[in-house]
Amino acid sequence: MKAFRIVIAVVGASLLSAAPSQPQSPEADFQLAGKVADQDTGQPVAGATVVFKGRQGRYKVATGADGSFLLSVADSCGKVEAFHPAYERLSLKQACTGSPLKLALKARPVEVEEEADEAFSSPPPLLSEHSVQRAMASPKMMAPAGDPGPPMNTESYAYIRENRFLSPLQEPLSTFSIDVDAASYSNFRRFARLGQLPPKDAVRIEEMVNYFSYSYPQPVGEAPFSITTELGSCPWAEGHQLLHIGLQGRQLPREDLPPANLVFLLDVSGSMNAPNKLPLLKSSLKLLVDQLNEKDRVSIVVYAGAAGAVLEPTPGSDKQKILGALSSLQAGGSTAGGEGLRLAYQLAREEHREGYNSRVILATDGDFNVGESSDAAMARLVEEERETGVFLTVLGFGMGNYKDSKMQELAQRGNGQHAYIDDISEAKKVLVEEFGATVYTIASDVKLQLEFNPAQVQGYRLIGYESRLLQNEDFNDDQADAGEIGAGHSVTALYEIIPTGVQTDWLGDVDGLKYQEQSPQRGKPSKEWCTIKFRYKKPGERKSGLLEKVVENPARELSPDFKWSAAVAGAGMVLRGSEFKGAADLSAMLALARAGQGEDPNGHRAEFIRLIEGLEAAAAE
Repeated sequence: MKAFRIVIAVVGASLLSAAPSQPQSPEADFQLAGKVADQDTGQPVAGATVVFKGRQGRYKVATGADGSFLLSVADSCGKVEAFHPAYERLSLKQACTGSPLKLALKARPVEVEEEADEAFSSPPPLLSEHSVQRAMASPKMMAPAGDPGPPMNTESYAYIRENRFLSPLQEPLSTFSIDVDAASYSNFRRFARLGQLPPKDAVRIEEMVNYFSYSYPQPVGEAPFSITTELGSCPWAEGHQLLHIGLQGRQLPREDLPPANLVFLLDVSGSMNAPNKLPLLKSSLKLLVDQLNEKDRVSIVVYAGAAGAVLEPTPGSDKQKILGALSSLQAGGSTAGGEGLRLAYQLAREEHREGYNSRVILATDGDFNVGESSDAAMARLVEEERETGVFLTVLGFGMGNYKDSKMQELAQRGNGQHAYIDDISEAKKVLVEEFGATVYTIASDVKLQLEFNPAQVQGYRLIGYESRLLQNEDFNDDQADAGEIGAGHSVTALYEIIPTGVQTDWLGDVDGLKYQEQSPQRGKPSKEWCTIKFRYKKPGERKSGLLEKVVENPARELSPDFKWSAAVAGAGMVLRGSEFKGAADLSAMLALARAGQGEDPNGHRAEFIRLIEGLEAAAAE
């Protein structure tokens, strides 16, 4: 009993300790993931301490209820130790990031006082642990084994009801807004690196597909984007066709971008006190600051128990001052997100000038819990502010309490982008490689409306974009909000099509109408499968422009981009357990991805292949 009291007393004291008093670890560029299990039984060991010692620092984390851990570190390789009061200490002289570690601990008679003191005398681990659920992350702090601890995972994802097949005889038009977000893919990668499947509603297929770049041509003439279409056989449904639609935004040289008026709105609440949260956030924004020049302006607003400005508007060329303000930030307190948003928008409006690109960049785990914190209240606030010309970009960090649903809603309402930063490489992709796309909009309120020809099309289904569906009348309504395309951004959408004459059970019967006469409907004889209309607004304009593209015969030879997008979409349906996945499985989609990998200058496609290979191997165990 004495030993139990000692453990609780020490942990309690640690929880009350102020996190900023701990030595600051070096910036973390790599992630070490794995599981700790009992050597004899194979059962997961919860509450084990995993320590990584590299040349640049020492890092520590506790395992979750399923024995999982994820640790952001500064070195790719180093010494790893794992210990728990009920097990012998395990030491590995050399372990490297890149593939999950499997650490097996040998049980031994427990001398609780001695081991407990060693395991818990220092402040508790900063990183959120991995959860009891199949692929969820859990609480902000790990309780010792046997203690029920705080509530488990609090991550949240919006429910997705997948689009169904529709008949062009009853529904000839399909209307939706584009979406350039890719947060779902990097969040999926976080789970896949642990060899686990993501939660079903964490998989938004359009974001998985749009994470990757495609070899679409640059636009010519006045249009801000080019249009590419391709029709070919659907790889998971025999007899069906797949329609691939690609938009490519105009790429602008850095020197041609307008001045940026950026307000960094940074969450420094206690929930951000983890290596893959505030430290990664600071490292990420330092990459963005390196892209700025003397014409740009940067302000910094932070929020925790209260909100305040820590950096007044500063020229982008004064990097020392900006980086100094970032480096001084520390986590602590509850989260007054609503107050911070209002202050950030106020600063952005005050600095806005004609021709400036004004944007609030919110960096958070989304765990708002003080003040105006409901999704609806936040959404109304950013929706009102976007009318002033100030847009919102949302960068998500961390695990365990990650509020994906809230951040997706805010970015969508704020005419901005939602990205999930799981490591420094993703930060580089979003804030350096895609700098123009992230901070500068070249076309707003971009909508698509497809009219399908019943002579060729018996049924159709839009894959993904469930949160971006529009009413048909919204297409011609310039007041109806839709998505934005940034400089250099590409957007891809896929439709699965059931050709006429193909036997199908996907289209149900509808009773005849009582008050209207119905005449047999037939499509107009034509080789055309559908007509696609595009509406968009140029920056600062209120009247939309219109483009049109006709889709005719299927392609005889499919491009690598077609195969790649189909592979990612098919894998997404497998991950979701979709009723529409047909013959798709990870093995088939992996083969299709390899066939469509094509040019891959940044290695993103190769990484996806490795992740799917890892999930397939884990499923076979």
